[in-house]
Amino acid sequence: MSRDIVVLTDVMLITCIVQRGMADTVVKAAQEAGAQGATIHFARGVGVQERLGILGITIDAEKEVVKIVVSTEQADRILEKIYLAAQLDTPGRGIVYMTRLEKAATYVPPEVVSKLTTPTANELETTML
Repeated sequence: MSRDIVVLTDVMLITCIVQRGMADTVVKAAQEAGAQGATIHFARGVGVQERLGILGITIDAEKEVVKIVVSTEQADRILEKIYLAAQLDTPGRGIVYMTRLEKAATYVPPEVVSKLTTPTANELETTML
């Protein structure tokens, strides 16, 4: 029995690091802009904003990290919506950045694969196992 692997090669990873409690806002904005889903995890970070403790001792701050894989075509629009929703133009609110992914593999519905009748190396690669 053979199985197809659909490898996406025209995708970006958007990572947004925000203060705890803001991840839902980020995900909602991304989905409204076309993202399909997100992965959220908790983290701890330090920075200039947290150097306000007694005797100048650094205070750790709880963060949420949101990771979203999107097509290159959608990436700029989604990043902009996240930036605005998370109010990242305010000091100390967080950061959002994009990373180009060389390859990503996941389930892609057959009807979507069939629409890509003439895929290029930058769009879709199917491998048989």
